[in-house]
Amino acid sequence: MKETNWEGCLANTSAKRITPDFPRAESLIETAKERMSLIKEVTEKNCNFVFEDFYTSLIELVQSKAFKKGYNILNHVCLGFYIRDVLKREDLSILFDDLRFKRNSLTYYGSRMDFETAKKAIDRCKMIIKELQWKDS
Repeated sequence: MKETNWEGCLANTSAKRITPDFPRAESLIETAKERMSLIKEVTEKNCNFVFEDFYTSLIELVQSKAFKKGYNILNHVCLGFYIRDVLKREDLSILFDDLRFKRNSLTYYGSRMDFETAKKAIDRCKMIIKELQWKDS
């Protein structure tokens, strides 16, 4: 059965209840920060790779919040439902879903983004990361 909300993710075990794992969460945050600190510039040649790095950092941030709350989320669709239904940020979940689609197109279908599209996707990743970093999880 395909998940349509956070409750469906829990019911299908695409998200599982765990003991809150603060060390794992902090490790993910540090990894995300280190990855982003390595990015010096965005060019036409590297823009798709930079997008992948920012998207991965975003995933790590959302996963860290989930680990702190006692959840292990096993797919990116359910990460979006976590943002929407648990963090109560439908606005960010809509943007996240678009980024997820772009990442899947790039990773699984080889559909590279043009420079402007990639820059906008990177900016959206940065915006979501900034919004989620300052919200108490």
